[in-house]
Amino acid sequence: MKQLLTLCTALFVAIGGLRAQTFEEFFADGTLRVDYIFAGSATEQNLFVRELSSSDGWFGRRVNLGELPIEGDGQLTMTDVATGKVIYCTSFSSLFQEWITQPEAATIRKAFEFTLQVPMPLAEADITLRLANSKMEQLALLTYRVNPADILIRRADSSATTPHTYLHRGGSPREAIDVVIVAEGYTENEMGVFRRDAQATVDAIFSYEPFASHKDKFNFVAVESTSKDSGVSIPRSGEWRTTAVGSHFDTFYTDRYLTTSNIFALADLLDGIAWEHIIILANTDTYGGGGIYNSYTLTTAHHPLFAPVVVHEFGHSFGGLADEYFYEQDDLTMNPLRADREPWQQNITNLADFESKWADMLPEGTHIPTEPTKRAEKNYTVGVYEGGNYVSKGVYRPAVVCRMRDNKATRFCPVCERALERMIQYNIIELDIRLN
Repeated sequence: MKQLLTLCTALFVAIGGLRAQTFEEFFADGTLRVDYIFAGSATEQNLFVRELSSSDGWFGRRVNLGELPIEGDGQLTMTDVATGKVIYCTSFSSLFQEWITQPEAATIRKAFEFTLQVPMPLAEADITLRLANSKMEQLALLTYRVNPADILIRRADSSATTPHTYLHRGGSPREAIDVVIVAEGYTENEMGVFRRDAQATVDAIFSYEPFASHKDKFNFVAVESTSKDSGVSIPRSGEWRTTAVGSHFDTFYTDRYLTTSNIFALADLLDGIAWEHIIILANTDTYGGGGIYNSYTLTTAHHPLFAPVVVHEFGHSFGGLADEYFYEQDDLTMNPLRADREPWQQNITNLADFESKWADMLPEGTHIPTEPTKRAEKNYTVGVYEGGNYVSKGVYRPAVVCRMRDNKATRFCPVCERALERMIQYNIIELDIRLN
């Protein structure tokens, strides 16, 4: 699959390594949590390791260890020191990388928390972390050595594990994709409400393909993290509440953007629980949310559009899908794409290398670009329609209607469905990945 050929694979081949033969060859059955600080401004970015911690059991993927499904805005690469082999890769995006495109970043320096989980190596390993911008230009690079025998790797405290309940069990945590649903802004007396909201989240996700066909590949766990106050913070209204992960609306002064910067506290809540992906439910009826690839989904639980919005945001955080909507009257110019290279998201293109995207899915005779047709609820015909990723010109999306564009959409478009299917398979099945 051409879409699976990314930086990690290229580095892997460049250093002369071979694919990791088995998980057990290089890793113990344990998790290494790496806490980072991403800091800087629009003009200078720096990466720091804050702390390493360990826990029993590895619940992430045990296949395709040296390859990535998509590039993301950042990549982590783990290399075995003794052999020089790339033994693990993962990709991600971060709130910090969004912030540096904002006007505020031109006037002040800020620091953001970020956490990644990797399997615990059996021997010394070098971990390289790379951040890039939307043009895929390198922003920051950090390499550090991990010794699994290091006495300063903190042992995670699982004696006070947050109460949690499996809402759906598709398989063992080592075999299935583990998704935790975290309570945010629910007091102890509101946990019954949270459990119902969490079940509604599972039901919403499984009402869409390809998730509906892969229930056996997912576990969903409700994490009952209690908050002192009910609801979440809405700064524009002067409402500040003390909640489990301190989330708030008005991120980057955008009223509906709901996020949290307290990533370490969020990860601490999950000590002792098997997890790979995070959905945070906010106990509010104010419209909003956010989804960051391989970081988290955070969305309001009581707005009438909750169900389609949580699925949309999970498309971001799990599948790395781009938004397919755009603003004709106000194109965003602070985060431009590179003209000579395709964006890494599978559901948008700038036609730099369209063959690597969904050219194989176009009906015979389809024009590129494709003339827009009526934005009807069930118009999911695959084409190359101009407008997407917030801009009206120069970026193209696969369909007139899609869950990644429209809250009225009843499904993901075929291109997004395939992208999500690939992500599921990548986590579960060993794929035959080779450079062209």
